Amino acid sequence: METNEFAAIRAASQGSARSAGEDGIQGSGDDGSKRRQEEETRRDILATVLDTDARERLSRIALVNPTLSSQIEGILLRMAQSGQLRGRVTEQQLIGLLDQAEQATGKSGPAKKSTIVYQRRRDIDDDWDV
Repeated sequence: METNEFAAIRAASQGSARSAGEDGIQGSGDDGSKRRQEEETRRDILATVLDTDARERLSRIALVNPTLSSQIEGILLRMAQSGQLRGRVTEQQLIGLLDQAEQATGKSGPAKKSTIVYQRRRDIDDDWDV
């Protein structure tokens, strides 16, 4: 059943890629409509591939770090189109994918771990010793 869904997704994405390539050859001026169509296709594929919890987590990540979100979405789309996904991606699987992406970027660049530093405001009362 899910194999048929993925086959339909692949066919739709390949068909949209072909039509986008043909329109590009003809020099059509509807770049905005093409982008909207591609965006809609991308959202449909992600809705089919991701579990509801995973979809919510990815949308929250997109609010904080849009580049990481688009990177993960690209990976998920490639995996869905190549048939590497057997079922829906759960939140735990998405977390694992995020960890892998973080490790991959950490290896290419300097090891940068984010830390939070609290600076306490000094008030007049702090100077008095009681």
